[in-house]
Amino acid sequence: MGRRLGYSHGIKAPSPSAREQGGEDSEARTDDRFRRLVPRAAWDALPADVRRRFSKRLTGVASVTYRGEIVWTRLSGAGWLLAQLCRLIGAPLPLAASGPAPAAVAVSEDRQSGGQCWTRLYGRARGHPQVIHSAKSFSGATGLEEHIGGGFGMALTAYAEGDALIFASDHYFWRRGSVRLRLPGWLTPGQTVVTHQHLGSGRFAFDLKVTHPRLGELVNQHGLFRDG
Repeated sequence: MGRRLGYSHGIKAPSPSAREQGGEDSEARTDDRFRRLVPRAAWDALPADVRRRFSKRLTGVASVTYRGEIVWTRLSGAGWLLAQLCRLIGAPLPLAASGPAPAAVAVSEDRQSGGQCWTRLYGRARGHPQVIHSAKSFSGATGLEEHIGGGFGMALTAYAEGDALIFASDHYFWRRGSVRLRLPGWLTPGQTVVTHQHLGSGRFAFDLKVTHPRLGELVNQHGLFRDG
């Protein structure tokens, strides 16, 4: 899990760019919320680009966007079925296997929860682009949770490995108001791992893998992005 990935020179890196759009202050403020999730020595060993991307607290109506492409999305049969069932809670997983497609990610501050809102826009060969919404909150037993809709979410652990910052699911839960239920393993898709890997020159790779303990790999998505 989370091993450093290799990349072929035949894959063309995406062009332009990440940009911040301002509220009352066009610069994002330094933020240590992600840094606190990782041992200090491991954080300091990450490339400066990675530390900078995860050290921004956006103010007011500011947002930051990253543009690139999804190089591939692979779904097993069980993975495809899971993605369709998840439409009921907002379609947080890619809905179809695909080849290269344009993509963009926007991040803004969630002023209500004190976390972050993440919006991912993925082009598709047919039909409208898929839009995936989630919200990250810096809370819970692991210090980081991702809420995906319908009250469902997952607690994440973060760690640094080489030139990558990796987020792995610790457990899944359902919450409504003050009621919070930890989902048993047999009701979950298995382990979700998201890798943000430095590629140099302001470029990074995004990898999403969902692996079930009995059904194997359900989802494997690989994207290339860059910032300014």
